[in-house]
Amino acid sequence: MDQNTFDYIVTGAGSAGCAVAARLSESGRYRVLLLEAGPRDNYPWIHIPVGYHKLFTHDTYNWKFESEPVAGLNGRTSYQPRGKMLGGTSSLNGMVYMRGTAADYDGWRQQGCVGWDYESVLPLFRKAEDQQRGEDQFHGVGGPLKVTDARYKHEIIDAIIEGAVQAGIPRNPDFNGASQDGVGYYQATVGKGRRWSSSVAYLWPARGRRNLVVTPNAHATRVLVENGRASGVEYRTPRGVETAHARLEVVVSGGVYGSPQLLLLSGIGPGAHLKAMGIEVVHDLPAVGANLHDHFNSYVAWRSTKPGTFNDLFRSPLRQLAVGIQYVLTRNGPLTTIGTIAGILVRTDPRFDRPDLQINTYLWSIETRDRKGMLPHKWPGFSMSPVHLRPEGRGRVSLKSADPLAPPKIEFKFLETAHDIDAMLYGVRLARKIAEQPALKPYVAEEVVPGTAVQTDDKLIEDIRNRGVANLHPVGTCRMGTGSDAVVNSRLQVSGIKGLRVADASIMPLVVGGNTNAPSIMIGEKAAAMILEDARSA
Repeated sequence: MDQNTFDYIVTGAGSAGCAVAARLSESGRYRVLLLEAGPRDNYPWIHIPVGYHKLFTHDTYNWKFESEPVAGLNGRTSYQPRGKMLGGTSSLNGMVYMRGTAADYDGWRQQGCVGWDYESVLPLFRKAEDQQRGEDQFHGVGGPLKVTDARYKHEIIDAIIEGAVQAGIPRNPDFNGASQDGVGYYQATVGKGRRWSSSVAYLWPARGRRNLVVTPNAHATRVLVENGRASGVEYRTPRGVETAHARLEVVVSGGVYGSPQLLLLSGIGPGAHLKAMGIEVVHDLPAVGANLHDHFNSYVAWRSTKPGTFNDLFRSPLRQLAVGIQYVLTRNGPLTTIGTIAGILVRTDPRFDRPDLQINTYLWSIETRDRKGMLPHKWPGFSMSPVHLRPEGRGRVSLKSADPLAPPKIEFKFLETAHDIDAMLYGVRLARKIAEQPALKPYVAEEVVPGTAVQTDDKLIEDIRNRGVANLHPVGTCRMGTGSDAVVNSRLQVSGIKGLRVADASIMPLVVGGNTNAPSIMIGEKAAAMILEDARSA
């Protein structure tokens, strides 16, 4: 093969893409090209766990997408930070290690996604994992992804956990074990006090492989299709437009926004939309970009009677210097925290078969959280964030123009049904109930957001519409399934195009109950395993 020809080309070095490229190149048999639109992940704050707030609006390492106005949010847009670097969003996310429930994956199987039931995907989670607590029926050791317990704990978070127990919620030491219900500290993708992104987990150990070419600052703009088969990728670099050819397959791993956008730019998607954009229709596939959905959350915040929260840290250069020295010398202290330190998972209706509400806990309270950044209050504070895990609203990703460097058009359908609204109301009221328990009373000076004046359902709903935000777990835009509403089949092959697959969170038919980084990495592992299996049988 010449230097521009590879066995496999992977577009997007995110949570799934890094896993795909590393596994495909592992044997040394196949030549693999991994394209990433962003730069290398060498910015120091990427690797310091609490530094993720430094990346929230970073011009270089963040796509900084913005949705269209959302009717359910009173016409507000929804800011969508996404990773633009090696590791993708796993290099700027909150690092919580959460898989969802067994019933989530069994539900995928019930929708026709053969091989995606919990029994089938659990070995892949275990294969990817290097679990600090050791190996058991749910967890693995020796895998590339470090999964560890919190190094930094705090009395206020301990009090929130105890308050939840006093409110009738059981303790849960492992949200990825036998049951997801309960309250406890989260585990995180952190190792040795540093963020363990998919780049660190999969690409760093593969750096010496001559058959793996990792190309940052290479923005994939079109999948080349010849005679119904993906034959290569066109991409832009600082040097100009370049082309790479794929002897076997192209794997699209651009994420929930990037993957459908690349398919659409390649002429694969709804025919009428492509024609309106002036793009030649290669394959009319209406489901591309549909089924966009995300968890949704709001915040309840309190002023603390005691100092020592992250509000104090963020507003004090002297404290920042002290914890910086502590981190450098010991790899411990506040800089090792993942921010979302602990959580509560409950069912808003006892008839439900699994949790549909997650309450994240934070050792800070904030005045604003938008594309300008996060601004903490001037006083010590903490907060709880109710997250609806099973939303009904479905939006779409489409093109704004045929310019491959233009951001995609992102349309959400948040808070358009009673089901979605009722879950958020339940969550806010439960957070308040926990704050009223004896364990937390010594720490609560007053509720500052939304405030004690906001009590009725109508006032709470209006507050949620005005302040609530996407929880940044978007999925579904290249849906896996068997019908006309699917983009890929159970082997992640794009309908109607040979040699082309999608492997990332966009293939999820339904969002899992919890954070999406670990499931995305699992998807990458499974995609690579299926690709290699198919290559062996060809």
